[in-house]
Amino acid sequence: MTKENIPDYHQSDRSTPTGQTFWPDDANKNKVLLVTRGHPFARDPFFHIFESNPEIEYSAVEHPAAQYMFNPEFASNFDCFVLYDMPGIQFNPGRPPSFVEPPQFYKDGVMAMCEAGFPLVILHHACAAWPAWPEWSEICGGHFLYKPMKSRGIDKPDSGYVIDVPHTVSPVIDHPITEGIEPFELVDELYLAEFFEDSVTPLFTSDYTFTKENFYSADLATKGQMNSNKDWEHGPGSNLVGWIKTYKNSPIVYLQFGDGPATYANETFRRILRQAINWACSDDARAWAKEQTGK
Repeated sequence: MTKENIPDYHQSDRSTPTGQTFWPDDANKNKVLLVTRGHPFARDPFFHIFESNPEIEYSAVEHPAAQYMFNPEFASNFDCFVLYDMPGIQFNPGRPPSFVEPPQFYKDGVMAMCEAGFPLVILHHACAAWPAWPEWSEICGGHFLYKPMKSRGIDKPDSGYVIDVPHTVSPVIDHPITEGIEPFELVDELYLAEFFEDSVTPLFTSDYTFTKENFYSADLATKGQMNSNKDWEHGPGSNLVGWIKTYKNSPIVYLQFGDGPATYANETFRRILRQAINWACSDDARAWAKEQTGK
């Protein structure tokens, strides 16, 4: 039987054909735990990014099971975690969302991982995770707010979103994550949110105009008024769409890109994500994080 005679659902694009139920003996591949759930996404096109990456082996897990894996002992089986999750929010049709604080064992595990210097690559909507746990925004370097609330102890309006908008992304520093990347066009979702520019090292900016006229209210969306900014007030926001930072001893990468299939299929986005994973898993990243922590 030739490949042409095999149904698509019996074929695989994994970097190791058919995938593995064990870690292959290949020291050149980074072992990645990919964490999802909490926000809808196009599953097959998204997972294809990782299936087709020949430089990693990955396993995928969802919340709430994933919460039991955030501890140094379990994390030692991996080189980094990639987070595309948005836990801690219960959406209630027509009413504001409810926020759920993470269990103490999870918070303790995350803190211990960061103390040990374990790297995290955080994508897109994961900056809205755990709104009842303010420390998560400090780990991420930004805070998307689904309703008016405090961020860094200061009252802030709900954040803004705009879906499938064309814009140009440009690298702003020379770095292993930006290596070989020229300004490129992307059609993706953007956020008008709280980004902590004083706590991050910028990697990428967007040429989009981050003012309230160009975004929609997240609070109104949760109340059933999608794509509305009626009577919504929000100040101008940051045009940062990618950065690195540290939390305790951990190197952290955040990329705002990654909402839908148009971005998933973008080869420049894929290259950036691949380079972000490679850097986060590297000894150089851990050394950089320790150097930053010591300043």
